[in-house]
Amino acid sequence: MTSAVEADTYAGPTLRQKVRSAVIWRSGTQILGQVISWLATFLVIRILSPGDYGLYAMTSVVLGLLALLNGYGLANAYIQKSETSAQMLRQLFGMLIVLNGVLATIQILTAPLVAAYYEQPVVADMLRVQALIYLTNPFLALGYAILSREMDFRRQAQVNIASALIGAFAALGGALAGMGAWTLVLAPIALFSSRAIGMALVARAFTWPSFNFNGVWDIARYGGMMTVSSLFWFVQTQADVVIAGRAFPVHELGIYTTSLFLAQIFVTKVVPPLNEVAFSAYARVKDDRDALASGFVASTRLIMLLALPMCLGLAATAQPLIHVMLGDKWLEATPVVRLLALAMPFMTLHVLLAPATNAVGKPGLATRTTALGAVLMPAAFLVGAQFGSTGIAAAWLIAYPLLATFALAWSLPAIGTTTGAFARALYAPVLAALTMALGVTLLDQAIGTLAPVVRLVALIATGAAIYGALLFVFARRSLFELASFVLRR
Repeated sequence: MTSAVEADTYAGPTLRQKVRSAVIWRSGTQILGQVISWLATFLVIRILSPGDYGLYAMTSVVLGLLALLNGYGLANAYIQKSETSAQMLRQLFGMLIVLNGVLATIQILTAPLVAAYYEQPVVADMLRVQALIYLTNPFLALGYAILSREMDFRRQAQVNIASALIGAFAALGGALAGMGAWTLVLAPIALFSSRAIGMALVARAFTWPSFNFNGVWDIARYGGMMTVSSLFWFVQTQADVVIAGRAFPVHELGIYTTSLFLAQIFVTKVVPPLNEVAFSAYARVKDDRDALASGFVASTRLIMLLALPMCLGLAATAQPLIHVMLGDKWLEATPVVRLLALAMPFMTLHVLLAPATNAVGKPGLATRTTALGAVLMPAAFLVGAQFGSTGIAAAWLIAYPLLATFALAWSLPAIGTTTGAFARALYAPVLAALTMALGVTLLDQAIGTLAPVVRLVALIATGAAIYGALLFVFARRSLFELASFVLRR
C-alpha cells in the first residue's frame, strides 16, 4: 500500500513535469508524425480508387481482430505492476513471441476463408503478406513497455516520427508505381518494421526471451482481461465493416471506410498517445483517489476542448473539405462523413475512461461497457445497412450516445468523481462547439457558390473565431488551464 507521503510525492511537481514532458513528446510528435502520415494518405487517396480501399477494408477486419491479441495487454500489465525484474521482462518477451507466432499462423491459415466470405480471391494473398507484421510486434511491445514504465516518451516519439516518414514514403511510392490496393499492404509493413527496430534499439531491449512463465500468471490474467475487453471493442467497432463488406459493392465499402477514417482522425490518431501517457500517470497515483479524480476530469476537459470543435467542425465543413482534400470522386462521402463526425465526441468520451479504470485495477469495467457495445452496435449496424452507407453512419449516431452514457455511469464512481462534477467540467466547451457548428453551417449556406478552397478557408476561420471568442467569455478557466500546462505553471 502506498503511504500518504509517497502519494504526495507522486502527485507533486516531479510527476507533473513528467506528464507534461510525456504529453509534449508523445502527443506533440505524434501529431507531427500524423501530419506527415495524413499528407501522404490524402495524396494516396487522390491516386487510388474507392475500390482499392474497399479491398483493404476487407483485410483490415482480420488485422484489427488479431491485433487486439498481439500482447499489448501483457505490456500494459507489466507497466502497471509496482515491482518488476529482469526475469519478468524476459518472460514478457517470451509470451509476446509465442502469442504473435500463433497469430501469424492463424492469419495465414484463415486467409482463404476470409476471401471466400467476401468473394474476393485477392484478399487471401493480401492477408498472407500482411502476416509479416506479427514478426515486428514482440520487439515493438517490449520496447514500448520498457519506455512507458519509465515515462520516457521522448525516445518513443523520435522513433514514431522516423517510422511515420518511412511509412509515408512507402505509401507514396507504391501509389505512384501503380500498385493499387497493394500500396495499403506495403505501407503498414514498412511502418511497423521500422518502428519495431527503432523501439528495440532506443529502449535497449537486448534480452533473451524466457519461455518459463512460472510466476507471471498475474500479468497474463491482467492482460487477458484487457484482451477480452479489446475483443468486445473489436466487435463493436468492426462489425460495420464485416456487415458492409458483405452487403455493399466494393466501391461503396470504400466510400464508407474512407469516411470513417476521416471522421475518426481525432479519436484514433490523437487520443491514443494521450491515453498511453494517462495510463502511466494514473497508475502512479492510483492509491490517491482525489489526485486520480481531479487529474481525470482535468485531462478530459482539455481533450474535449479540442475534440468537440474538430468533430463538429468536420460535420459542418464536410463538403468543401472533401472536395479540396480528396477530390471530386469522393464527394458522395459527404453525408456519411457528416453523420459519423457527429458521433465521434461520444466515442472520444468513451475511450478516455479505460486508462483510468484499468490503472486502478478494474479492467472489468471496460470489459462490461465494451460487452454492451458488442451487442448494441452490431444490432444498429444490421438495421442501418438496409439503408446503405448513410444508414450505417446513422447507426453510429443513434447507438453511440447510449453506449457512452452507460460507460460513464459505470466508470465515474470507480474513478472517484461524480456525474455532476464531470458535466460541469464539460458544459462550456459543449455549448461553445454547438454554437460554432451552427454558425458555420449558416455561413456555408450563404457562401455555397464560392470556390471550394475559398469557402473552406472562410468556414474554418469563422468557426475558430466563434469558438475561441465563446470560450474566452464563458470558459476562460479552461483556456488558462491549457496555457498553464503548456507554460509549466
